[in-house]
Amino acid sequence: MAVGIYGPLYQYLEHRYADTVVLTFEQMEDLLGFALPAPARTDSAWWTHSDGEATASPHHSEAWRLAHRTAKPNLPAGNVLFERIA
Repeated sequence: MAVGIYGPLYQYLEHRYADTVVLTFEQMEDLLGFALPAPARTDSAWWTHSDGEATASPHHSEAWRLAHRTAKPNLPAGNVLFERIA
C-alpha cells in the first residue's frame, strides 16, 4: 500500500461502514497530524485527479482510492464527500 503520509486518512475511510463520509479539511488535518497543502483548499483537481500538477504527493489520492472511495470536494464549504465505489 503506497499511501505514505496519508495513511491515517486511508485507515479512517477504510474502517467506516457508511457508504458516504463527509470530512472537513480541519477533521482531515486532525487525522493526518499536518496541514493539507494549499491546493487541497483551492483546486478541486487535487481531489479528483491523481496525476495533476496540483498534487503535493503522488500518493495522496491513494488514501481514498485504496479505501474504495471517490472524493468530491466542496471547496466553499471546506469539506469533502468520500463515497464508496460500488
